[in-house]
Amino acid sequence: MTMLRDPSAKYSPFPQVPLATREWPARVTTAAPIWLSTDLRDGNQSLIDPMDAEKKTRFFDLLVRIGFKEIEVGFPASGATDFDYIQNLVRSGRIPEGVTPQVLTQSRADLIRTSFDSLEGAKTAIVHVYNAVSPAWRKIVFGMEMDEIKGIAIEGAKQLRDNAARLPGTDWRFEYSPETFSTAELDFSIACCEAVMDILQPTADKPIILNLPATVEAATPNIYADQIEYFCKNLPNRDRAIISLHTHNDRGTGVAAAELGLLAGADRIEGCLFGNGERTGNTCLVTIALNMYTQGVDPALDFSNIDEVIQTVEYCNNLPVHPRHPYGGELVYTAFSGSHQDAIKKGFAARDRQNDERWEVPYLPIDPADLGRSYEAVIRVNSQSGKGGVAWVLEQDKGLKLPKKMQASFSHVVQALADQTSRELGAEDIWHAFEGQYLATSGKRFQLVDWSETHSGADRIFAGKLTIDGTPRSVSGRGNGLMSSVIAALSESGGPVMDIVDYSEHAIGQGSNVQAAAYVECRTADGKSLFGCGLDTDVATASVRAILSAANAA
Repeated sequence: MTMLRDPSAKYSPFPQVPLATREWPARVTTAAPIWLSTDLRDGNQSLIDPMDAEKKTRFFDLLVRIGFKEIEVGFPASGATDFDYIQNLVRSGRIPEGVTPQVLTQSRADLIRTSFDSLEGAKTAIVHVYNAVSPAWRKIVFGMEMDEIKGIAIEGAKQLRDNAARLPGTDWRFEYSPETFSTAELDFSIACCEAVMDILQPTADKPIILNLPATVEAATPNIYADQIEYFCKNLPNRDRAIISLHTHNDRGTGVAAAELGLLAGADRIEGCLFGNGERTGNTCLVTIALNMYTQGVDPALDFSNIDEVIQTVEYCNNLPVHPRHPYGGELVYTAFSGSHQDAIKKGFAARDRQNDERWEVPYLPIDPADLGRSYEAVIRVNSQSGKGGVAWVLEQDKGLKLPKKMQASFSHVVQALADQTSRELGAEDIWHAFEGQYLATSGKRFQLVDWSETHSGADRIFAGKLTIDGTPRSVSGRGNGLMSSVIAALSESGGPVMDIVDYSEHAIGQGSNVQAAAYVECRTADGKSLFGCGLDTDVATASVRAILSAANAA
């Protein structure tokens, strides 16, 4: 076998769908679809180590808590493990009112009978029968013509009908898949579905589920949407069918295909949490649901504790959720870039001033709090981070609201630390750096021991007990205010000559635990800017400490 110089010559472009006019591009999703989780069947079959009964039970309970009303619980004809689990699930009474279990089977009489037996005793249940219909499968896998393939579908429908009559204690519902729909002739898929409907005689009150899988994602999502719209427009008795989608992610657009398929007329979505499945996986139900959420549409699924969902999925599947996975990943509400951090910080500040709940924060399409995440995780700091991210961490962790110029100055300290350590910096790293730069007294020239203030006409006189260069000293200074008198006392004691450029203060905490934070920007005679911060339960003492902090920076 020789390699082609141009490998693309082996492949043919996917044919267009003969749709004279398409309506789906102008439609908008306004309501959630019917959801079916296939995690316990399709997702489980793709695992290196399939789930045991304990893990499947834990996963089932999670799906119920999230709000799934239809759950594919297994492939009972595959062996005793799935069969016994499903039987025990039914008999245990673990299936809540309003939740319908579903099983999948190939269109074979013995397998269909086993599938019904596994669900015996359920109040209601769905049995899903499939057979592949596309040319490659007909020619390569089965060696059959179209009539023979359609015959398999018809025989499967008869088995559904007869087994339901055999076990009348359950309200049976039926699902049929023309498997490999995405690469099959549309009119042939419709013909197979029509033949199945003729046998089962669904009604508008009790419709059949027709599942149209992108078994292999072989074209762009708009082509799949065209296929769905064509199918819906040309299926006889469309009102007697629920159109279901089961998209895979071979091209990386499984979510987009499912979303466009809904616009094209589908009613139901099948998939797995976080997109687990064969090859590149099934469509991700978390992503589709939360995409709706961000557009003001209630997905009718509860992901308000996304971390619990992730922990359960990772435990049961023994597969990690990627840190960049949409909505759920560890890093998706994290900004390392300085410009991103600054924009997010401003977004939260603007939100604090809002009079409504409308969400509008740059770079965050969804409020992390709605998924059980904390704002503290929004911004993390490394050598690429800017002043906004550093300031945000200090504000969220310690309640400090640094002035803008001080943010810029301190960000250089943090960046130097990040470069030195070559790692991400946590909140404690940043706080220790801030303490060392502005609040620490050990090893600093000027340390406050005690102070008092008196008035002399319009002047104020500062009298302080300081430790200067390790030696206790009494100092005094006169000025038109407290801070100017402190600066005068320092200047007369060998400290830097400087003027106050800016001052601000705010409270941290409430009630008896309230603390004052004071910030000062000073300028030396040679034009150098010095920044200081002071913390104390007394606001005047905090401002004195801020001046000493700036002097120590000299």
